[in-house]
Formats: sequence, structure tokens, C-alpha cells
Amino acid sequence: MATLLIWTDDGETLTVIGSHQVADGDQTAVDELFEDAAERDGADVGCAFDVDRHSAAVQRTYEEFARPFGLVLVDAVEGHQPETH
Repeated sequence: MATLLIWTDDGETLTVIGSHQVADGDQTAVDELFEDAAERDGADVGCAFDVDRHSAAVQRTYEEFARPFGLVLVDAVEGHQPETH
């Protein structure tokens, strides 16, 4: 299984607005979930991580997409706070 996170990015804050478990390599499911979130919630990005836990996917999102661009990460799904060391 993989964890798909879906988020918005306003240039200052990356806000995780969706989290789904998907089968490894199931691009059709990823595309459908992202397109629905984009249409319904204005999602900007979706990324599937090869991890089983939401918290691990949030940490990866922080490390790979938020921190390098100086963005604050807010997890609006489960409230997970990434380690910012």
C-alpha cells in the first residue's frame, strides 16, 4: 500500500487536505482521487508515497515539498506535526 496525500499551496503554507491509502502503482486511483479533490477542494498537488502511515507521508511531504521552499506545513486531515529538526 501507498499513502496518497493531496494538498494546497498558497506560496506560504502547504495544507494537507486529503489522505488516502492506494494500492502500489495504482495510478488510476491516484488520478481519480486527485481530480476529485482538485474539483471539489481546489487541490494543487497530490503525491503517493511508498509508506503505510499518514504521519510518515506528512513527514516526507514536509522534507521534500515544504521545507525546501520555506513553506509551513499544516496537516488539516489528522493534525500531524512533522519533525522540523
